[in-house]
Amino acid sequence: MTVEQTGAIDFIHVAKVSGDIRLTIVDHLPWNKDEGAHLLLLQKKLNNYLEFIESGQILEQIPDARNRKMVINLVGEYPLSDAAKVFLKKADDLASKELGISLIFSLRHPA
Repeated sequence: MTVEQTGAIDFIHVAKVSGDIRLTIVDHLPWNKDEGAHLLLLQKKLNNYLEFIESGQILEQIPDARNRKMVINLVGEYPLSDAAKVFLKKADDLASKELGISLIFSLRHPA
């Protein structure tokens, strides 16, 4: 699954070292084609992940997730565009402040 399947959760796992719950979004799309559409897909996907956590659906799949830190990890094939960096920063600030959920980005194949 990828960022294009906005209604799906791509991957969930428990981080071995920290014990955090990691929910991963796989983003294989380049940012230089249609940045606006790409941002909209990412926003929909993030909203789906946040709803999955807030509604308690995550506890149905991982009952051990209760009282653990939640981290949404965006794994990109391409570096973030400037607009995507701003968007992700704002989304992280809001999710962290309101829900205690962190958003991070990692490049799939760092240089």
